[in-house]
Amino acid sequence: MDRRPSNTLGAGMLAILAVVFVTAVIANQALLGGLRLDLTENRLYTLSPGTRDLLQQIEEPITLTLFFSERSARDFPVLRTYAQRVRELMEEMSRAAAGRLRVQVLDPLPFSEAEDRANAFGLRGAGIGPLGERVYFGIAGTNTLGDEALLPFLDPSQETFLEYELARLILELIDTRRPVVGLIAGLDVEGGFDPVSRQVGNPWVVLEQARRLYEVRSLARDTRSIDQDIDILWLLHPRDLPAHTLYAIDQFLLRGGRVLAMVDPYSQLDAPAPMDPMGGLAHVPASSLDGLLDAWGIEVPDDVVLDDVNALTVSSPGQRPERHLALFGVRRDGLNPSQVTTAGLEQLNFAFPGHVVVAEDSPLRVEPLVQTSTQAGRLSAAQARAQGDPADLREGFEPEGERLTLAALLTGPVPTAFPDGPPPTDDEETSAGTSGPGEHLAASRGDIHLLLVADSDLASDRMWVQVQSFFGQRLPSPFASNGDFVINALDYLGGSEELLGLRGRASFQRPFTRVEALRREADARLSATLARLEDALAETEQRLATLEAAREDAGTLLLSPEQEAEIDRFSQRQLALRQELREAQRDREASIEALGTRLKVINIGLVPLVLTLLAIGALILRRRGSA
Repeated sequence: MDRRPSNTLGAGMLAILAVVFVTAVIANQALLGGLRLDLTENRLYTLSPGTRDLLQQIEEPITLTLFFSERSARDFPVLRTYAQRVRELMEEMSRAAAGRLRVQVLDPLPFSEAEDRANAFGLRGAGIGPLGERVYFGIAGTNTLGDEALLPFLDPSQETFLEYELARLILELIDTRRPVVGLIAGLDVEGGFDPVSRQVGNPWVVLEQARRLYEVRSLARDTRSIDQDIDILWLLHPRDLPAHTLYAIDQFLLRGGRVLAMVDPYSQLDAPAPMDPMGGLAHVPASSLDGLLDAWGIEVPDDVVLDDVNALTVSSPGQRPERHLALFGVRRDGLNPSQVTTAGLEQLNFAFPGHVVVAEDSPLRVEPLVQTSTQAGRLSAAQARAQGDPADLREGFEPEGERLTLAALLTGPVPTAFPDGPPPTDDEETSAGTSGPGEHLAASRGDIHLLLVADSDLASDRMWVQVQSFFGQRLPSPFASNGDFVINALDYLGGSEELLGLRGRASFQRPFTRVEALRREADARLSATLARLEDALAETEQRLATLEAAREDAGTLLLSPEQEAEIDRFSQRQLALRQELREAQRDREASIEALGTRLKVINIGLVPLVLTLLAIGALILRRRGSA
């Protein structure tokens, strides 16, 4: 008996009742007093506390304009659905900002005023329309001072970071000052003089990119203080830092400064050290912050480097292409997808990196950002420096079967690494107890934010980008995501406290997991039945071949009685298996249909009924309160 008409009739009656209930409740908006409930599993429409705090900081009105080509994107349901999600989140933020955040949505039709406005902001449409129309999908923000901030294109694949991107856009319009980055580098990031070509080299590409976004100040490696207006401290291979510089870094962190530290047990770019008269190296090309990290239960061992099976190919001393285990790439499966610094990156390349080790009693919270594969191993740094042939590394390579951390975000309250105050020095000002601005801090003023990377070579051009010259212009062509990682890290650390607390949210795209489970179960049954059918066919063919070989009248086209009987048995078994296949398919469809009916009853009938009962209860309580 077909129950579909009765199911449809029942669903229709429930829909009519739901409309009556909801219309009666919503007709009077004062009844609910603006009540809003987020009933989604992952609270998709509930703003994070950090976002709400940021919205309360808006003093002058800010306007966000969403440019979305509604008509041109009519054949792209993913974009249309995501645009609705963006619009709803922007409106929720506007409500939380109590009128200080204005939201408008424009469809930049061809040759329209809206398209002119989009182009004036610097937005450019992508030619993905069905007839070659340009599709705009970006956000332009403005404040009353005329400052602008943009999200050029909203990628649905990055939907988990939508709230973070919108909050960052608003922050740019609240505080228009460019973050200040203080750089302490143990490598020649400015290029320097190349004795081979006898020319002055160019700055590293990542440094040029950072200067476009931030105010970058170079600090001496023996600096005694870090200015108050520096927002981020970038330590790039900080080798042999004196105690008073480590103390300045300590105090900078404790008073709320953010640090990107790229330390290295073996930097290939560090200038080769000349041999001393005794035959040893004048220095080891290693850097660390052990004087600080040890006090907080963190270590990057300076005598260990890592190797991994995801090796890069290099030219060996004999000019043969060789896989170098200590030069390896980390792909998406080793990158943290819930952290904005690593989400969306394709591959990071490392050269003789170290790893981050955390003690059990460390006061810091550790969030791994980049990890090796499970086929990684550890190698003595001295051995790595001594072996010039990549083949030597492969001989003694032994994977350890666990992921090792190459980069991590460290947060939490910590004590100073200098409990006795500033280190002794001959300088009178410092010996008097003032190293840098402010008094000595014995503990951090809240959580510190330290992004620790156990490699410095990854920022160098040779690990991620090729630069070509075109009519005097340098054109970088990246082949890895190293530069994006460094810029993302600086961008993240340069955000407000509210932004630092935001993480990737769950996606609003909800797969039908129960339906998929039913289909997987049915497909497993179908696969098993098909496998039995194929086995029966193979068995029948083998038996027919055996019977054919045993015939005395071989070569005739007529089938023997035994062959005919075998074919009949196979045909009967084939019919039975086909019947089983049809039953499995019918069971799958019936299970999915039954699940759909239950969902209709819940969504169309039960949920509106619960909301109606809540509204009636609110009305009763309000009347009792006014009596």
